[in-house]
Amino acid sequence: MERILHVLTGPTAVGKTEWALRWAGARGAEIVSCDSLLLYRGMDIGTAKPTPAERARVPHHLIDILELTETCDVARYVAAARAACDDIVARGRRVLVTGGSGFYLKAFFAPVADEVDVPPAVRSAVAARLEHDGLPALVEELRRLNPQGLGPLDVHNPRRVVRALERCLASHRTLADLAEAFARQPAPFAGWEVRLVRLDRPRAELETRIDVRVQAMLAAGLVEEVRRLLGAGLKQNASAARAIGYRETIAWLEGRLRADELAPAIVRSTRALVKKQLTWFRTQLPPHSVLAAGSLTLDLLFPETSASDARR
Repeated sequence: MERILHVLTGPTAVGKTEWALRWAGARGAEIVSCDSLLLYRGMDIGTAKPTPAERARVPHHLIDILELTETCDVARYVAAARAACDDIVARGRRVLVTGGSGFYLKAFFAPVADEVDVPPAVRSAVAARLEHDGLPALVEELRRLNPQGLGPLDVHNPRRVVRALERCLASHRTLADLAEAFARQPAPFAGWEVRLVRLDRPRAELETRIDVRVQAMLAAGLVEEVRRLLGAGLKQNASAARAIGYRETIAWLEGRLRADELAPAIVRSTRALVKKQLTWFRTQLPPHSVLAAGSLTLDLLFPETSASDARR
């Protein structure tokens, strides 16, 4: 089997899951999730995770592989994705990557993480200094370690400053040196052919689908899911606790939102996410096909791969 990545993306609520299932089922493919939240067991309703019935129709990979309290960075995701793709192709099946998590998605086209291994002791020391001395102290230390300047680093963003300082301390190199080495890295999927398709819908149609989706999530038990996950340690995973649907429900459970404010708050956050996703897709992805999800057919989706090809 050829090493081809069929990548299907698009904004939240555009219909990726439906079309991924249809195409994969018809073309002998298995689905590799590119969603940072589907990795976690128990985060089902708020993530619109494929149901057990849907996952029985088509094999899925990189779903429910982590406990809620575990963390995952892009390097760990890439390693798991490469292993899954290699395994699928080795068994003579096609690979369909689907999802909309931008940083993870970009890994299929370009380098996204350097090779600096930051020891836990360095992470702990930087975190302690941030808490004790504040962000300005970390920026001052970075400037000392980088006498030629900090380049495009956003010195007002604590997360980026912390990450930059960790990498400098762990590697004993400047940010400029690290950036130069990063630019020379091969892409994680170098040697694979990537066929990228993005689904789209008119904005008004997307907003209607978001409204329906949020109401369906609440009716399916989103509040109960979040209450259960809080007991399982949801707040220990900052990224998961800040996810749309979860952070608003936590606010309601903690009395910071009224009951009648919950659905509108999730809708607003989801619409804002879609706006950011559309901008990211336009500016960060390589040239690709954009297809109208409302008038799509299987023959239009990855036309290079026909039904007859799938039966060979």
